[in-house]
Amino acid sequence: MHNEVYDVLIIGGGPIGLACGIAAKANNLSHLILEKGCLTNSLYNYPVNMTFFSSAEKLEVGGIPFVTTNPKPKRAEALEYYRRIDSNFNLNTRLFEEVRDVTKDQNTGLFTISSSRSVYLAKHVIVATGFYDIPMQMNIPGEDLPKVRHYYDDPHYYAKQNVVVIGASNSSIDAALETYRKGANVTLVIRRSEISPRVKYWVRPDIDNRLAAGEIQVYFESCLSEISEQAVKIRTPQEEIEIENDFVLALTGYRPNFAFLEHIGIEVPEDGARIPQHNDATMETNVAGLYLAGVVCGGLNTHLWFIENSRVHADLIIKDIANKLTLL
Repeated sequence: MHNEVYDVLIIGGGPIGLACGIAAKANNLSHLILEKGCLTNSLYNYPVNMTFFSSAEKLEVGGIPFVTTNPKPKRAEALEYYRRIDSNFNLNTRLFEEVRDVTKDQNTGLFTISSSRSVYLAKHVIVATGFYDIPMQMNIPGEDLPKVRHYYDDPHYYAKQNVVVIGASNSSIDAALETYRKGANVTLVIRRSEISPRVKYWVRPDIDNRLAAGEIQVYFESCLSEISEQAVKIRTPQEEIEIENDFVLALTGYRPNFAFLEHIGIEVPEDGARIPQHNDATMETNVAGLYLAGVVCGGLNTHLWFIENSRVHADLIIKDIANKLTLL
């Protein structure tokens, strides 16, 4: 156990966790960032060819320019940018160290944070864990087969394969187009009656043209009903059909780790949105001294918060913490 008491312990080493560390340093607060994977682990697990929807300036933290020669930055550029952010600000970041428990001593007001490697003490805790770790399940037979993937990285792997891509959002459409161009026989299965209006504007004409030409097959208002080793069953508005299949890219979205949030005392309503309880002005949860930052604040509304609009959480939180420490 470490005897040092940190002013702020931050769970999550993504862009918003780094922003919280920068804000803490700017206010002369001692900090520690614990990340269960590599630096900006969620971004690392994005598809290798991914292009961000946001412009580079909207991904900036700490007032450091994000320089790119592309109209929109790519995944590799973002990884390099945030690595340099961590290095330039000399943030106290510990990687591949998963936080397993957070408890508060009601007498001292201090938090005890237990990780996979050690135990720490902190006056305040910020949870900036995102929502990319737990995929939304389809709950159908065969979903646990090895050929079913909830994450997509490189299209080359799927060359000359029969690939079903589930979903109508950016991740699904990118995967469908990229695997098609590497020689996959691609079928899109979409619950809605159309491609999502959120699809990147420079990608939309491409997918529309591929569908119109029949180069990518699509079943709208449809869903998978069963997956087997060599086929899938698709429930369409007219009938249930079966097609040959080698891989299923079930890019059905992700959700925060609600079990962890509830385990450490944060109230999470059982309503449709499941937005964890917090004060929008300070980002403090129902547990005094325990804060939320970044996309985790949106619960199941995963399109509510992005890097570009949740960067402000860092300043809101650190301002509230600094004010509290001043009053002590």
